[in-house]
Amino acid sequence: MKKKCDKCDNPATVHMTEITGGQKVEKHLCEDCAEAEGITIKTNVPISQLLEDFVLQTSSDAPDMPDLKCDLCGMTFGEYRDASLLGCPNDYEAFSPALVPMIVRAQNGADQHVGKVPQRADETMRKQNEILRLRSELKQAVHAEDYEQAANLRDQIKNTEEK
Repeated sequence: MKKKCDKCDNPATVHMTEITGGQKVEKHLCEDCAEAEGITIKTNVPISQLLEDFVLQTSSDAPDMPDLKCDLCGMTFGEYRDASLLGCPNDYEAFSPALVPMIVRAQNGADQHVGKVPQRADETMRKQNEILRLRSELKQAVHAEDYEQAANLRDQIKNTEEK
């Protein structure tokens, strides 16, 4: 059952517990009564709104590259800028000349996610993460038919596993 405001019969949206002189006092107020008592209310911004605002800001900062177009879905970079939504997974590759600078700016200079390892992680966990990263790079090298790089990565994986 929803609580009602202590001052009026409106639904209470502000719930406070004060401890004064060892006594616990609970207050349930509506926004108007809370404001009248001088209680400021910080509204929470949903994460979806924060992300939408971020995408809109970064897409408006993006260079204008109207000739970029996805071969699979047909979306143009201009359409992405207007909608702030990509049409298909291939758009990341198709629009990479414009998206990578935005991602680098948003990630404080990083253009590739390599994962995080807790400070207290033991050496085994660090080694496992390193092997996973190297395997991912190996897969990319094979896909790009860069067999020399793939051989180097294979050797690095072998050496890391043997340690």
